[in-house]
Amino acid sequence: MAQTKYDGIIQAVRYDGQSQVEWVRVFLRRGPTWSDYVILDRQTVIDQIKSGKRFAAGKRIPQLASTFEITAQVKLSQANGQEFLVTGDFQADKDRLEGVPLI
Repeated sequence: MAQTKYDGIIQAVRYDGQSQVEWVRVFLRRGPTWSDYVILDRQTVIDQIKSGKRFAAGKRIPQLASTFEITAQVKLSQANGQEFLVTGDFQADKDRLEGVPLI
């Protein structure tokens, strides 16, 4: 089975008081390799997913360069006219990145 290529791997998340993602710590694909982690706000992640970029939740495997352990794909879910960041097949009414550590 072919491995899915992702444009970003979300390593950690910070939520605000309304359970919305405030920002995420993410590794971004840079051609054949990956960036150091960067901080992206919620709207930037949503805009990139809408533009066709693929994000996943996961973590970098120590001492294996650009190798990641992927836990779930990050998707946009819509409810009540709003968009939410979710992992897996959740239909949520708030952002829900299961398995992503809080920071």
